[in-house]
Amino acid sequence: MHPRPQSRNQSRKARAVPRVIAFDIYGTVIDPAGIVAHLEKAFGAQAKEAARLWREKQIEFSFWRALMHKYENFDVCISQALTYVSERMHVHLSDNSKRVLLDAYLRLPAFPDVKTAFESLRDAGYTLVALTNGVEKSVRALLHHAELMPYFEAIITADKIETFKPNPAVYEQLVTSIRRPKEKIWLVSSNPWDVIGAKAYGLKSAWLQRDRARIFDPWEYSPDVIVASLEKLCDELPQLE
Repeated sequence: MHPRPQSRNQSRKARAVPRVIAFDIYGTVIDPAGIVAHLEKAFGAQAKEAARLWREKQIEFSFWRALMHKYENFDVCISQALTYVSERMHVHLSDNSKRVLLDAYLRLPAFPDVKTAFESLRDAGYTLVALTNGVEKSVRALLHHAELMPYFEAIITADKIETFKPNPAVYEQLVTSIRRPKEKIWLVSSNPWDVIGAKAYGLKSAWLQRDRARIFDPWEYSPDVIVASLEKLCDELPQLE
């Protein structure tokens, strides 16, 4: 007995499985440079450099912990990175001052292009999820403050499996959690190491080049598309599918 052929409507429905866009959060959706104003009281003219170094060390510490299998969550990395910055720059921070700055890190702003782009992507039928190294509670606080939570269908955190991107287990967790084939999933990140990790795992990926002076790391894995803003991503994605 031969299987019944699919109708046109069934075939169209099969092709219409909504594509998923997984967004990195820190540095892609949420702007870590928004902490500069909060750092000025303690760091003065060095506030911008302190913010840059703080972010750099958060990432570095998470890499070390993933490699050594000595997991502590990203909030710990953020706190320890702040301690490093204060000692490196010879700026004393009291326990209360540290708490104030760490609380401020939960109220960072979104980049200006995010909300408009999210509206366009959602209207175009994409499912939006977060894929982050951050702690879920902290990421939710950030997204609520930025009024972005309604756009996300899910918050998928590396914290649940106690490692960090670009460990392939994190991207596997994304695929497992949303129950979509790899070819239906895009990862969007401003971090080249995140894009490389996603591509190495087999996802499609877009590099958001927020810093125009930055170049993509010359690896054997390259992004499927490079965009200067999320609004440009809205223009590019339909042409790539």
